[in-house]
Amino acid sequence: MNSRPAMGVTDPGDMHRATDEAFNAADLDGLVALYESDACMVRVDGSVAEGSEAIRAEWAGLMAVGGRLASTTRYVIGSGDLALLRGDFTFTSGDVAFGSTTAEVVRRQPDGTWLYVIDHPSGSAE
Repeated sequence: MNSRPAMGVTDPGDMHRATDEAFNAADLDGLVALYESDACMVRVDGSVAEGSEAIRAEWAGLMAVGGRLASTTRYVIGSGDLALLRGDFTFTSGDVAFGSTTAEVVRRQPDGTWLYVIDHPSGSAE
């Protein structure tokens, strides 16, 4: 089971901010803690990273490049313990810059915090 951030994310609209903060602080454990243990993340090539270790590897690869992540939440649509998020992000590292529009599903946990279930960094851009 993943460790949780000390305060956790208590509003699904704060998921992108929490992701940016963990990434920009080079806090790989904090990033992975934002996901359910069996969550999935869509890779750049369209394949799916399933589970904490695979998601950790995806974030570790990007984190190794260095740089900064900046996201803007466009909407949050909630229904009970689930929410659909859409956001825009940019990643910059020296002369390298790219961005996309995301699509994510998050779920409220029994302790009231929210975690990613599905993370598709370019989900709304395709």
